[in-house]
Order: sequence, then structure tokens, then C-alpha cells
Amino acid sequence: MIDKDTFNNRTALFHTLGCKLNFAETSTIARLFAERGINRVQRGDVPDIVVVNTCSVTDLADKKDRQAIRRLVKKYPEATVIVTGCYAQLRPEEVAAIDGVDIVAGNDKKNSLPDYLDSWMQQRQKATHHVDFKQINEFTPSCSRGDRTRYFLKVQDGCDYYCSYCTIPMARGRSRSGTIEQIVAQARQAASEGGKEIVLTGVNVGDFGRHHGETFLDLIKQLDKVDGIERYRISSIEPNLLTPEIVEFVAESRRFMPSFHIPLQNGNDEVLKLMRRRYDSELFASRVDLIRCVMPDAFIGVDLIVGARGETEERFESSRRFVEGLDISRLHVFTYSERPDTRALSIDHVVDQAEKHRRTRIMLAVSEKKLEAFTSRFIGSVRPVLVEHRRRDGLMSGLTDNYLRVAIDGDNVVPNSVVSVKIGTYDPTTEESRGEVVL
Repeated sequence: MIDKDTFNNRTALFHTLGCKLNFAETSTIARLFAERGINRVQRGDVPDIVVVNTCSVTDLADKKDRQAIRRLVKKYPEATVIVTGCYAQLRPEEVAAIDGVDIVAGNDKKNSLPDYLDSWMQQRQKATHHVDFKQINEFTPSCSRGDRTRYFLKVQDGCDYYCSYCTIPMARGRSRSGTIEQIVAQARQAASEGGKEIVLTGVNVGDFGRHHGETFLDLIKQLDKVDGIERYRISSIEPNLLTPEIVEFVAESRRFMPSFHIPLQNGNDEVLKLMRRRYDSELFASRVDLIRCVMPDAFIGVDLIVGARGETEERFESSRRFVEGLDISRLHVFTYSERPDTRALSIDHVVDQAEKHRRTRIMLAVSEKKLEAFTSRFIGSVRPVLVEHRRRDGLMSGLTDNYLRVAIDGDNVVPNSVVSVKIGTYDPTTEESRGEVVL
């Protein structure tokens, strides 16, 4: 264990890539370091330690990880460099081979980083700490704020779904979660710190509580009772786990916002089967229809993978027609990339790169039209906006209850406050509206 006095006045820089779950976990790592006398580096100072929390959802994510690690090594050549997260879990040898990296630790070892640092300081030898993903079974609730107005609260980790294209179960291990008591305690702590909005994060949040007799619906009902928190959002939830009861509760809730992020991945049932998804297009459409019925103004974001193995031209067109017919707000479009050790590698019909990019551009155009159409519905209306921060141009930026990005005059508002805003013009190039505070 690190002697706190040994590291007094030492500083660490934390660099996070990837999902909101990683941001929540980085906050826990920073707290563990602070308990041992290692505090976050101040702006402009040179850190003694650099911690990089990585993502590995695509090959592009891997590339960005390597670029970030090398950039930080070059910028801080005297710092001790620690790499953790999904890329470190899946490809520890690749990470260890990068010049300047001192410690590599998989996802299962994140909470032990201070102890590994202690060992490295004594031996000064590059070290890799890693176990097989089947042995990852611990869960530590994490709640991150950092420089953000919103808090990211980790409620679940791991996944048991093993979709054919995905390596996340190998990076994160089996599905597991905290208890309602633990998660509510974290939310109360965020409220005591002045937090107004919490985003519930995880790999498969709808799977919360399955191993200890609780459910995600049970969780959100208890979180809704926490005084001080004005807004909750569900970061992403599988359509088969987004039950009608959850949708109806959000519609009636005092604090859960009318916004949903639902992964579709493909709009063609044959491709969904090849992906080993646990729903079909009919179920997905029914969830969208229910949301629109009980929350007409809700924002609905949808993940979509294009160019996957098995996505013939005919199946792509089927997917496009299905998506165009959905009453959703926007798409998050991902170009399929081959991931080592996945079942998808055995699927026939490989889509070449040029065709993948063509299909990506088509779906991005669909998304742009849907976002503009959805946002335009609210021009002239008044909606509550949580003010986040002041921009370089002097305007304040914030989000409406239904997840519209709005820029407003900053003279009469302060960050982390909720104000009523009349929505004005929409700029599709920035995906942002201008608004005016209604006093």
C-alpha cells in the first residue's frame, strides 16, 4: 500500500476515452489516488503520473487509444504512464509494447492502480496486470462529475449477451451490478455536492440487479425519490429490456427526463439474427411507438451499425427503409469494423470499405434529416434548460429536458441552474438551437 506521505504533492493527469462508463470509473480511480496523497494536476502544470483509461469498441477506438498514449508520453516524458480500460484488457501486449508506458492494467485491476504504482516506484520495471475476462467479477459503484455539470453514475458493468460483432464481454466480463442501496447512496452524495443531473451508465443497464433479486425498474423508482437531483437520464438500454413498465414510469416521473438512447444496430431481421441480437424489428418499433404515445416530445437516439458481415445490399435497403419509417430523433451511426475473436468473422458476405462508407453517408444523411425535423418541432416553445458552461463566444450552453442542445445569452444565468428558455432558430451545421431565457 502506498504511504500517503511518500506521494504528497505528487500530481496525476487522467485522460479518458470512450463511453460515459469510463468517465465514471476514472472518477473512482482519481479518488483512490487522492486518498493516497496524489491529486489531480492543475491546468498548465506538469503531472508526475498520467493515467489513460481506454476504449476498444472498434478498431478506430484502438487507433485513437494508441495515438493518445503516444501523444501523452511525448508531452510528459518524465511522467509515470499507466494505461487501463478495455484496450488494456483486450490487448495488453500491444499496450505494453508502446514506448513510455510503465504500467498496463486491465479492467479488473482498475481499483488496484495505486498499489501497482507503489510497486513500480520501488522496482522501476514495466509491469502488466491482467486476468482472463471470465474471472472479472467485482463491481464498484462509480460516480463522475469532473468538469461536467452532469454526473455519470455507474450502476452496472459487464454483459452476458455475446453479440456476434462485439468484444465488450471479453473486455468487461459477465454482467454484474451494485445494489439499489449502494446506487441511491451515490446519488445522494451527488445531490449533497450540488448535482442537478445524473446519467445512469453501464454496459447493459437494463440487466441491473438480476443476480440479487432487484430490477432496473426498482432502481429508478428509488432514485426518483432522492431529493436535490432534478434530472436523471438513462444512457443506453437494450430494447428488449426497455419494458413498457419502465417507459410508463419515466413518463410519470418527477425527475426522469423524456429522452432515451436505444441500440437498434440494424433494421433488417436477418442481420439482427446474424448479430445475435435479442429482439426483432417489430419489437423495436413497438418500443418507439409506446414512447411516442406516452411522451410525444421525447428525444429518441438510436445506435446503428452499417456494413456488418451478412448485410447484403438488399438487407441494407431493408434496414434503411425501416429506420426512415421510425419516429426517432437521431441516429448514432457506426461503420462496422472487424474485431478479433468474434463470431462475426465466420459470417459470409463481407462488405468492402468503400461500400461501408457509402452506406454510412446514407444513414448519416437520414440522421441529419430526423434531427432537424425533431428539433424544428420545438421552435417557439418554452422548455427547461440545465445550463452547463460558458463558451468562448460568451454564450451559455445547456440541454433541454428532451435533450436539445441550446445556446443562450449568458448575462442572466449561471452554470448548473435550470432556466426556462424559448427555443429559437436551429443550425444544422452545429446541431444546436439558439434560445432566449424567459424570466
